[in-house]
Amino acid sequence: MDIETCIKKLGYVGVLDFATVDENGAPQIRNISAIHYEGTTLYFLTARGKPFARQLKADGRVQILGYTKYKETIRLSGRAIEVPEDEQIKWRDVIYAEQPYLENVYPGETKNIDTIFMIKDYTIEYFCLSTRPITREYFAVGDAEIKKKGYYISEDCVGCGTCQTVCPQNCIEEGSPFVIDENHCLQCGNCAENCPVEAIRRY
Repeated sequence: MDIETCIKKLGYVGVLDFATVDENGAPQIRNISAIHYEGTTLYFLTARGKPFARQLKADGRVQILGYTKYKETIRLSGRAIEVPEDEQIKWRDVIYAEQPYLENVYPGETKNIDTIFMIKDYTIEYFCLSTRPITREYFAVGDAEIKKKGYYISEDCVGCGTCQTVCPQNCIEEGSPFVIDENHCLQCGNCAENCPVEAIRRY
């Protein structure tokens, strides 16, 4: 898997889940299809008066989720910024050309309520349940940095092998200490719960 393929797969899915946080700290999620992919940059459209636009302007953080028929989850996490004023019409017209249904939503001059955001610095988490063992990969685009998730086995490991026996994906390798193969880890925590010396830690 790679960044470009992940972006293509999001395009094939079409309608994606966009999550933000409102002014009260409550999670908000909506389906968005008015998206244009330009290389690794995403452009998307919403109306300026909607809570979605206000949340993006106030905070900017957004998480996007797509799920394919092949049991692949693609999670994009980044910060959205409004496109500069002198580029708004250009990208709006591109999105309207690709998504003709928008003319029914905002006909004529009413489309002037639309505003375009872009995301160019983000991370992608690719997670596939149709392989054995499962596949998990992380990618960074632009200035984004990947923050480690899941579990690791510390130097407190005594080499008993309990973690190996309870791992549902058999992704723990013998060593000193034992090692979790992060590309195949479910991050379920079963190894940590069963470690007799509590040597397995969260990142």
